[in-house]
Amino acid sequence: MGEQVQPPTIRTVESVALILRLEATVALQNASPLPMGTDLLCDTAYRRLWLSILLSAFGGQIAGIALPLTAAVLLQATPMQFGILGAMGTAPYILFSLPAGVWLDRVRKLPVYVAGETIMALLLASLTLIWALDLLSMSYLYGLSFATGCIGVISGTASQIVLTQLVPRERLIEAHARNALANSAADLAGPGVAGILIKLIGAPFALLANAALLLISVLMLRNLNTGEERLSRSTRNFWGALRQGIHYVISQRILVTLALTVAAWQVFQTAAMVVQVLFATRELGLSAIQFGLCCTGSGLGTITAGVIGHRLSRRAGPGPTLIVGLAISGLGWLQLAIAPSGNLGIASFVLMLICFSAGTVFIFSNMLAVRQTLTPPHMLARMTGIMRWITLFPAGPGAMLGGYIGEHFGLRHALGFGGAGALLLALVVWRYTAIPALTKLPTSSETESHPP
Repeated sequence: MGEQVQPPTIRTVESVALILRLEATVALQNASPLPMGTDLLCDTAYRRLWLSILLSAFGGQIAGIALPLTAAVLLQATPMQFGILGAMGTAPYILFSLPAGVWLDRVRKLPVYVAGETIMALLLASLTLIWALDLLSMSYLYGLSFATGCIGVISGTASQIVLTQLVPRERLIEAHARNALANSAADLAGPGVAGILIKLIGAPFALLANAALLLISVLMLRNLNTGEERLSRSTRNFWGALRQGIHYVISQRILVTLALTVAAWQVFQTAAMVVQVLFATRELGLSAIQFGLCCTGSGLGTITAGVIGHRLSRRAGPGPTLIVGLAISGLGWLQLAIAPSGNLGIASFVLMLICFSAGTVFIFSNMLAVRQTLTPPHMLARMTGIMRWITLFPAGPGAMLGGYIGEHFGLRHALGFGGAGALLLALVVWRYTAIPALTKLPTSSETESHPP
């Protein structure tokens, strides 16, 4: 499931894909009859969602490798073109996150989510047809990235709310750990399988396997009982509802601080990650299979963070753990920027992937737990849309900046910019914000309020 959507469908902005998947898998709260002490997987509805997460995560690994290899190998894309590709994938989140949040607070979420996953599968499968007709171009990939981003804006937000309807608030951390296992399995096995599949049948045809997994995932979600009743239209008009959502977010100081922190991190991480595939294929000379095997490092990072992240958050608090995530991701990019070529460079590339995925889990599992704890149920979609808009707005400019630096100054300079920037951000946040004082999940009486 991943935010489970496949957000911008390119590995050059794989950070956005992983971020959106994490948002879905940790946005878990609200009413569920499952009692404490009972394994979450004993609940039929949650088990179906968990299996859906697993299948879609495997599909996402195929797309995350096949699409950028298509651009890098078949179309010989330049660093700047990869930057544009990344910006096209994140643009829909800037354009449509706010209206999507208002609309989703007025409709049932599961049908929206299922429809979005179905359309996503068809869009990704279309690349195979375009390639077979010899019509494949960077312009098409730009359009595909934008289209899948549009689906991600709506379907991804809906998936978050579906999850909040199945798992009780007090089991949020446990549910995140369960879902992280599904994603970790995909991160470990998926890249290797994807690399072999691409080697055997080619990147365009490998996307058909991704589409098939998405469709199976959709079938598992059909007729899922989320307990959500059909909603009546709010008497508040669109702009009034949007203003209410914005007022709520800005009234919560910690939400604003978290949003601005992650927004700044997005600049550095997209600048670094946008050159990842080019660095691997051109600087390190990795083949499709080698690249896929290296990408299992993401799974190692996710597992590591999943095992120790909950304990660290309980001991140090969600705020300090989030800052640790900022620093870890920065260290990963910085060490790769100065790594030698050859086997040491390949090991450094794997280490970067481990640092990135672990850091991302630390950042988003804690940020999302805080924001979901604070927000009343009737405001969830609007809050999600607004927070997405703030945090993802810099991703497009960051991708363009990374592409520019990579093309004019070198790929290592783009990685170094991302690493040094993330480390500096971690220091600033530690010294000058209230995030380090966030040693436990906040509570708010507003979470018990009812919609107007």
